[in-house]
Amino acid sequence: MKKLKLVLCIIALGLVPWLSMAADAPPADAAAAVTQTVAAAAEKAPADPMAALTASASSTRVAVDTLWVLLAGALVFFMNTGFACVESGMCQSKNTVNILAKNFVVFACASLSFYVIGWGIMFGEGTGFMGSKGMFFLGGADNSPMTGDAYVGDYASINWSGVPLLAKFFFQLVFAGTAATIVSGAVAERIKFGPFVIFSFVLVAIMYPITGHWIWGGGWLGAPTAEGALAFYDFAGSTVVHSVGGWAALAGVIVLGARKGKFTPDGKVHPFPGHSLALSTLGVFILWLGWFGFNPGSTMGMGDGSAVAHVFVTTNSAAVAGIITSMLTAWILLGKPDLTMILNGCLAGLVAITAPCAFVTIPGSILIGAVAGVLVVLSVLFFDKIKIDDPVGALSVHLVNGIWGTLALGLLANNKVSNAVAAFDVTGGMAQFMVQLKGVVAVGVFTFAISFVVWFILKGAMGIRVSAEEEQEGLDIGEHGNEAYPNFVMNNQK
Repeated sequence: MKKLKLVLCIIALGLVPWLSMAADAPPADAAAAVTQTVAAAAEKAPADPMAALTASASSTRVAVDTLWVLLAGALVFFMNTGFACVESGMCQSKNTVNILAKNFVVFACASLSFYVIGWGIMFGEGTGFMGSKGMFFLGGADNSPMTGDAYVGDYASINWSGVPLLAKFFFQLVFAGTAATIVSGAVAERIKFGPFVIFSFVLVAIMYPITGHWIWGGGWLGAPTAEGALAFYDFAGSTVVHSVGGWAALAGVIVLGARKGKFTPDGKVHPFPGHSLALSTLGVFILWLGWFGFNPGSTMGMGDGSAVAHVFVTTNSAAVAGIITSMLTAWILLGKPDLTMILNGCLAGLVAITAPCAFVTIPGSILIGAVAGVLVVLSVLFFDKIKIDDPVGALSVHLVNGIWGTLALGLLANNKVSNAVAAFDVTGGMAQFMVQLKGVVAVGVFTFAISFVVWFILKGAMGIRVSAEEEQEGLDIGEHGNEAYPNFVMNNQK
């Protein structure tokens, strides 16, 4: 019996560790839960940490590029203030309200017409003449900010910019508004308000986007289909924006006629001095500032900043060169350094460098601006001689120097700069110059012809010129029932 108890005790002592282990072990369903938890954690863990880092960097790049494009667009929008100041300051005080109203309303006209149809015609997929897909209300398929081969949509011509569609649209919209604003100054002090508004709608809805499509929208000038054919280049719009506005203005000036008393029967030019050169000077400073959005912003991306910086410097260099040479030219030809010529010399340099700003060296930009400063003075005198009445010099600034800047790209494009800044393999020379000349002529003939027809139709349908009495009294009262300086007028009448 004692031996049996001893055996049982030994067995019991041997089983204790095994029983303890069994008590500590989790149940079968608990073990399954642990397994599932581990598996879920493994699924949530990034398969490739580098992929996650790359995605984050890409998102940051898009955000930075979008911010830059929108800020640049805001600077270009602010140029409307500059145009309003320049034009009103260079015209008579009795027409100030009219000029301010035109500059204010024209951007509203441009915004609506470019949204409704202009954008689609300019950037939609279509023929070499005009876009047809996604034509209305920005409604085409689009997966921006995807670029290149990853892009799927109707606006492939602008898929090189890695920003959202609405950022692209806003930036291009403010350019369209600039083209319409150019017309305002050339037809100032004698045009009816209503016909000008209608023309602005037509310009931005149809004419501007068609020629814009030729160059920036994958059309026949910017993307020729013939093997070995050279493309037409215009980085920020010497032709696309400024010349188009200039040609439309020239047609309007011809149909409209000169201001009463501007040209005397014996062939002399009677000047109408601007009422506030202080206002015009402020306007030019604002435009100069805005051009740092106009040209550098046309990169539509920040990258490492080097391309943007280059365009900043070429833009500024051309402006200051235009100031110096216009001052000297006016001093020699007119006997005095006329301020209006100096102001327009600055703008002429800015317009001329707009096309080649990403293709030329810094010395090249100085040369372009210097020539522009001389041209603007000579062309103001030339237009007066042939009795083309342009109260603010818009034709000399935007048309003449838009043409010069476009041709200068063909002559002075530097291959190294073109590849590094514009990302195009372009070398200046006679071959490229002839392509640029062909584009200038094509855009000029189309825009002038269509504009002339539109102005002529408006003239026959509703009249485009105010009466002689209203022109004498001033368009502020006749067209708007307002006076810009009522106290000033009252004091003069005492």
